[in-house]
Amino acid sequence: MENAYRNFYRTFYMNTGGFIPTKPLNQSLYPGDFFQIRNGEMIVLGNIFRARVIDPMDCEIGNEIRLNPVTWNFSDGVTKPYSGRGHSTQTGSGFEFSKQILSFDKRGSFFFKAEAPEAVKIMNWNGIQQQLIIRLTQTQYSFRELYVVTECATTESWTLAIAGAPKAELEITTDIENFGLVDIFGHHSARTVQSKDIEYYHREPKRRPSFFKAKRLAVQDEKLETFISQLISAQQSQNDWAREFFNYDFHYDHVYMPQVKDSQISLLDMLQSNQLNPNTALLYFKWVDANLDDIEKLFLKYGY
Repeated sequence: MENAYRNFYRTFYMNTGGFIPTKPLNQSLYPGDFFQIRNGEMIVLGNIFRARVIDPMDCEIGNEIRLNPVTWNFSDGVTKPYSGRGHSTQTGSGFEFSKQILSFDKRGSFFFKAEAPEAVKIMNWNGIQQQLIIRLTQTQYSFRELYVVTECATTESWTLAIAGAPKAELEITTDIENFGLVDIFGHHSARTVQSKDIEYYHREPKRRPSFFKAKRLAVQDEKLETFISQLISAQQSQNDWAREFFNYDFHYDHVYMPQVKDSQISLLDMLQSNQLNPNTALLYFKWVDANLDDIEKLFLKYGY
């Protein structure tokens, strides 16, 4: 079964220009935080400034960077079969209210709405990225897999509803006078009257840094290509070597097409002792933007 959150995370990344929601969604991430993804979970290990990997005096942080609010309001697979106004006399005096029903087409359909998104960003990343490689892989730490948060985003408020099954529904109301029907979802006055098969429904009213961009540690393309070429060459002669070395009649194909996948772990594991050191680290490592492939790692433990 498809994970209910996967569609939201992927769509969020594409709509917001590369921001990724934290996992879990109420987690806070700050510029400079470094983390790994293990069994579908984000494990925060520290912060490059707090741990003095980079001197805070050498850092330039940009604050209150306004983001386009249009791209922070989106949905997928959601319709509004009913929007209207009603009149209640439960309290004796009576009052009018606005009501809206949201219908979710399938598991993973969602509705997201945010107000006034802003970013906090490391502005001089290019000036510190090489120092980070040396210090995170050699002199202070020995990481081979790592993400570093370069930018986080907050909103004045955000609201998210995710369906846990096909034909899920959410019924909400507000008693604010003269309220526009299309704006009920996400408003602080909205109340849930009834819900059916809703996996997640939450409104965050404060500027919690729950969205981020990150750089991932990766192997330099040139080194990876050289390693793959050498590995293919070695695999092509493997059968001939085995035939001469073992006193056994193994069957093997005369035409052998080796299968090699890009793997930075294999390359780094195969380096000889002291081949990777502070003087050579920049030849082997680089930073790349976290992308949809990294989002997929957040859902691997579920097996679907």
